Amino acid sequence: MAPFKALYGWKCRSPICWNEVGERKLLGLELVQLTTEKIQLIRERLLAAQSRQKSYADNRRRDLEFQVGDHVFLKVSPSKGVMRFGKKVLRKNMPDPSHVLEYEPINVREDLSYEEQPVQILDKKDQVLYSRSISLVKVL
Repeated sequence: MAPFKALYGWKCRSPICWNEVGERKLLGLELVQLTTEKIQLIRERLLAAQSRQKSYADNRRRDLEFQVGDHVFLKVSPSKGVMRFGKKVLRKNMPDPSHVLEYEPINVREDLSYEEQPVQILDKKDQVLYSRSISLVKVL
């Protein structure tokens, strides 16, 4: 027994041939004509839904204009790999000196390794497990 029939008590009907229970089966040309009409109806409804969704999206869309020299925030994402859904916002950047990061060059060895120097200890705590205690240190 099919899972749909076990759950609902009747056979699952495909959207192409929606026959009511007890109706006679259509054969030959009638079946092809009925199927063609159903497909046309499905296409019309999909087109209406797409049009409705486009009108909703167009109401929220606005044209952005920038001048030469304007600063903007850009969202950069890889073309392959993880795709995330959400708003993609392109907005103007208000220059703020606190956004500027200081750059310090790093001495890289020939094997492309470098030595990190701790600046200060920010936080320290002891994590207690069943029979052990582990010291955790947050370093800047």
